[in-house]
Amino acid sequence: MENWKIAVIAGALGTGAMLLLTGKKTAGIVLAGVGAAVLASEYPDKLEEIRDRLPEYADRGMRILDGVSRAGERITDLLEKRGRIALREFGY
Repeated sequence: MENWKIAVIAGALGTGAMLLLTGKKTAGIVLAGVGAAVLASEYPDKLEEIRDRLPEYADRGMRILDGVSRAGERITDLLEKRGRIALREFGY
């Protein structure tokens, strides 16, 4: 890949991410889209592979989020039990 393309991709993606983080969503999305488009034009075969595997990635992400959610519920239950025990010790 030519140096100017690397600079365009890195600059667009980096600036887009910074704009998104600072609250300028429209400009951030546009710049990130430009960077992604240049990257996709350089590696169309990789983009097709990612597109084909997208359902698998989504499934993995859902399983991770489900596990995190269950862990959060367990932590909440434990904290509630500890709170009830502490209240009983203080006579409430």
